[in-house]
Amino acid sequence: MKNRINLKKFNLPVLVLSLFVGAFAQAAEMLKPNIVILYTDDLGYGDISAYNAGSLSTPNIDKLAQEGILFSNGYATAATCTPSRYSLLTGDYPLRKKKARVLKGDAPMIISAEQDTLPKMLQRAGYATGVIGKWHLGLGDGKINWNGQISPGANDIGFDYSYIMGATNDRTPNVYVKNGRVVNLDANDPIEVSYQTNFDGKPTGKDNPELLKVKLSQGHQDSILNGVSRIGFQRGGESAMWVDEEMGDLFLDEAVSFVERNKQKPFFLYYAFHQPHVPRLPHQRFAGKSGMGPRGDAILEADWAVGQFMKKLTDLGMSDNTLVIFSSDNGHVLDDGYQDSAVEKLGKHTPWGPFRGGKYSLLEAGTHVPFIVRWPAKVKPQQSNAFVSQHDLLASMAALTGQQSKSIDSDNQLNALMGLDKIGRDNMIVQGMQNTMAYHQGGWVYIPPHKGKGYAVRVGNESGFSVQEQLYHLRKDPHQDTNLAKTHPEKLNMMKAQLAKELAKSSS
Repeated sequence: MKNRINLKKFNLPVLVLSLFVGAFAQAAEMLKPNIVILYTDDLGYGDISAYNAGSLSTPNIDKLAQEGILFSNGYATAATCTPSRYSLLTGDYPLRKKKARVLKGDAPMIISAEQDTLPKMLQRAGYATGVIGKWHLGLGDGKINWNGQISPGANDIGFDYSYIMGATNDRTPNVYVKNGRVVNLDANDPIEVSYQTNFDGKPTGKDNPELLKVKLSQGHQDSILNGVSRIGFQRGGESAMWVDEEMGDLFLDEAVSFVERNKQKPFFLYYAFHQPHVPRLPHQRFAGKSGMGPRGDAILEADWAVGQFMKKLTDLGMSDNTLVIFSSDNGHVLDDGYQDSAVEKLGKHTPWGPFRGGKYSLLEAGTHVPFIVRWPAKVKPQQSNAFVSQHDLLASMAALTGQQSKSIDSDNQLNALMGLDKIGRDNMIVQGMQNTMAYHQGGWVYIPPHKGKGYAVRVGNESGFSVQEQLYHLRKDPHQDTNLAKTHPEKLNMMKAQLAKELAKSSS
């Protein structure tokens, strides 16, 4: 028969060996865990009930903690979102990048295509990579054409798939960007964006407050889109503009779709929630459910989305071998530019937990954030006091997947993240507003003197800024009530010397 295979033409031992090697490689590929980062926005340490530090109930996030490791000593590298997100993806301290600060909506991309990143490293390990949700790391080269292909962007730094908001939910443009192109854009209604001057005839929050469904308290006085005034001006792109109340559902659907499309191979998903960042406009299903106003409702919406996402992993049989990391880009903030009763309806809830400060602050609540790791196939449920940081995910995931990390700041803390090491890293620098910083080492924190009052004072959080040097023993004084700078001069000088050494390293 013409189609019969002639085995004499094949070297049978070689054939068997090649089939064995192929099967082994495929099995090894399937053993790699999927990696998911669930990254919330402005969520405080006390905002999730697993820490028993507030009065809001977050059962789905708590379930992650019950099935994984709840870290009581987890940090973001900065008290604001752009720099902490920069560190998360690059492994580097934001102080290395001058432009790693809160960005305008039309700011250029601050991660260069030449930099190594977490998604690039995982691509080398054979992962499909995706980002869904908030970006706020800049797009384009500073002269963005929102009506064409936007580059550089998320796809240029290691993400195979990206579905992100153009900037932040309180900044123009109010559009989604999918793989470098604005979603649902009508070519006959092009988008124009400006951060200098308004477009003729367009209402603003400052001049037309009667058009607002959410009143502003400070800033956020420019273009009115979906009844909310934003930072920056926008004209056109009507068919592409998002509806805030639908954003949570849309990002969840995108995250689930990414998982379904990539279930046959290992994947990395950076699922960046917009909640509870302002403007807080959760879906009507959650309106009034928390009793704490829109901020509490937005947290409940995010908690629900976590539950729905995890249910999808379970339904697909992927839950056990998916490494899920849950955290926040910085600490809480209440009034952040809109009158949404976040302060008035707070009640007994304490989003700052046992700490002082919050978003923008050098004090603990600015960067001491929720941090959970869940991986049932490898990680036993427990609580850990290990000192862990988001910027160590790059080196740690590199170690997990047999890759190399090129960051000089990111440490391999895989054992701590897996619950095998109860100590974690020894020291780190965290960043506040106005290029300020604090230095952590061995359970102590040193805050250099600073003359400015800081933005944080204006929005209700203590900035941590002082003309005096500050030294706190966090293990004994987590609320930072007692400044030990004068009573512990040797410790103070040691911390200052160590900080200087780290800063010299960063400029080398």
